[in-house]
Amino acid sequence: MTQLDAEWLNYIAGEWVPGGAGWIDVTNPANGELLARHALADAADVDRAVQAARRLHLSGDLSALRPIARGRMVQAMGRYLLDHIDEIARVLTLEQGKPLWESRIEVEGAALYFEYYGNQASTVEGRSIPLGGGYFDWTENEPMGVSAQIIPWNYPVEMTARSLSAALATGNACVIKTPELTPLTNTWLARAAEAAGFPAGAVNVLCGYGHEAGAALAGHPQVNQIVFTGSVPTGIRIATAAAQNVVPCVLELGGKSAAIVHEDADLEAFENDIRWGIYFNAGQVCSAMSRVIVHESRHDELVERAVNVAQSLSVGAGIDRPEFGANMGAMVSMPQRDRALGIVQQAQADGATIAAGGAPAGNSGAFLAPTVVSGITANDSIASEEIFGPVLSVLKFRSDTEAIGIANSTEYGLVGGVFTRDLDRATRCARQVRAGQVFVNEWYAGGVETPFGGYGKSGYGREKGREALWNYVQTKNIAMKLGG
Repeated sequence: MTQLDAEWLNYIAGEWVPGGAGWIDVTNPANGELLARHALADAADVDRAVQAARRLHLSGDLSALRPIARGRMVQAMGRYLLDHIDEIARVLTLEQGKPLWESRIEVEGAALYFEYYGNQASTVEGRSIPLGGGYFDWTENEPMGVSAQIIPWNYPVEMTARSLSAALATGNACVIKTPELTPLTNTWLARAAEAAGFPAGAVNVLCGYGHEAGAALAGHPQVNQIVFTGSVPTGIRIATAAAQNVVPCVLELGGKSAAIVHEDADLEAFENDIRWGIYFNAGQVCSAMSRVIVHESRHDELVERAVNVAQSLSVGAGIDRPEFGANMGAMVSMPQRDRALGIVQQAQADGATIAAGGAPAGNSGAFLAPTVVSGITANDSIASEEIFGPVLSVLKFRSDTEAIGIANSTEYGLVGGVFTRDLDRATRCARQVRAGQVFVNEWYAGGVETPFGGYGKSGYGREKGREALWNYVQTKNIAMKLGG
């Protein structure tokens, strides 16, 4: 196996540079071994990156490009990722812990964002507004300018691609703050921008601590727009800093998403939703199906099926799992694993039943056995606290009204699900679930084309789909009085 480079650098204004805050160790969560060191950016590095992006924006070299040409460059970035998928996926698995086949899915998903938004670049059109004779009035959609993007550790390649592709397609210059736990793979986003022909300053990639580089970026007076995915407390801090400069944000924060499973649901098919909904990426997904609210008549059968799914998964080092299958990798770090385990243990102490898992897996590494917890109510902390791990909580309901009440009982509202053969019931339920996206009869239905974002403390603004493009532009109206 080829060794990784020992040291990885930041990318500012088209150059690879060290950081003013020293270095951070990047470790393999499957065994705790050191993978590499990454340069850490400080506030001065952040300022240099913002200034590079701002210079490019003011020059017009990016925003004045014909949109279809800029879109082709965006698409070229996606092709670059696919051309290098083997090396990117390997590094992603080593730094994040997911199985190698999951890493390939992530890189493919990242490439799809560049393809989709590259295609959209020439469709961000203004409109004419009739003012009667003697006037010509129209609107233009101008790029915001400098887009700051603070990336989570669970999908570092795909989440960067999600915001970067839309921002570049609309002519913005970008500064990316990578996650400290998984910073290595963002290197390929910078390389992709270079290969696609983007000018220096269009894409700047920095690794830094949230309290230092992240805070400096969120509060920088020459940042024009912020995109953040992560925890609620950090999102609040970013929104507060942005408000000081009157800068708009897109915040995708936590979730405690629920699937409502009615008595007529196809539970055999639902096993696949359990597999993907809570055990993909070891449950480290903002929109994970962390709660199942099932009709009491099907509760025991569902728990049994969930246990079978959980126990069918082998758990171990992601690098040893190259093929799609019934397997799961490590969580991103030991502290994350121990936090999830602690929540499960507290639920058990409070009277819940651990139907499967609930313990570390293996002798080393950040592994948690796929877990199913039953015998809980909506008032239990495990039913409302985001775990961000491979832990499924199962609750009972008697009536549709009760099910909706349980689903809406948390402060989050990211996604939800309804499983029933009755489409009238599904429609009524979907409209009452307080969430930005609702899946019916398939968890994670939809895709790049479908808007995604939260209600409540799950954040605001929308990613994905055409709706996301409007995060990166501002409307200018031009009203002209005609002569004669």
